[in-house]
Amino acid sequence: MIVKSLEVGPIMANCYILGCEKTKEAAVIDPGDDSDRILMTLAENKLKVKYIINTHGHFDHVGANKKMKEATGAPIMIHAEDEPMLSQLNRAAASFGLSAENSPGADKNLNDGDSISFGDITLNVIHTPGHSRGGVCLYTKGYLFVGDTLFAGSIGRTDLPGGDYNTLISSIKEKLFSLPDDTCVYTGHGPETTLAREKRSNPFLR
Repeated sequence: MIVKSLEVGPIMANCYILGCEKTKEAAVIDPGDDSDRILMTLAENKLKVKYIINTHGHFDHVGANKKMKEATGAPIMIHAEDEPMLSQLNRAAASFGLSAENSPGADKNLNDGDSISFGDITLNVIHTPGHSRGGVCLYTKGYLFVGDTLFAGSIGRTDLPGGDYNTLISSIKEKLFSLPDDTCVYTGHGPETTLAREKRSNPFLR
């Protein structure tokens, strides 16, 4: 599997490109900004986007949805609980003194237990509310893409609309920590980590 990570936008969100080495089909996870860089990386790796997947609806993770969809024609996928945010990105960004372009609505709503397949890759959708009501994580053997649910040594903030601390802790402990300890965790901001490391040393999760 091809995995490319790009820090995008002024809040430096992690956008991930996942590609099948054999078929060159790909998914873009959380295109928050800098669509030109994302498209250039896709072109350099000769990848064709099959899906645009949003782990949640905050503007720093979905701000390039519109341009990516216009450039690739790929469908946008997000949990129904977070889809309403897509039409309010400019307002949300303005509250941080930033700007963002509103996104088209979802072409498909994601649900817990869904599978997303492209090439030889299948991502399993895990609904992990807490940072937002519709937050999801995406798992394929050995790899977990968590958006802002979990960070290296920390957890997602819960003071934004739709956030809830106890719900987030439950999502992590009951759903993510049931996966293999050696799973590599690709976070929405900052460096990657592993589930074993977070179980052992994350102060929020001991």
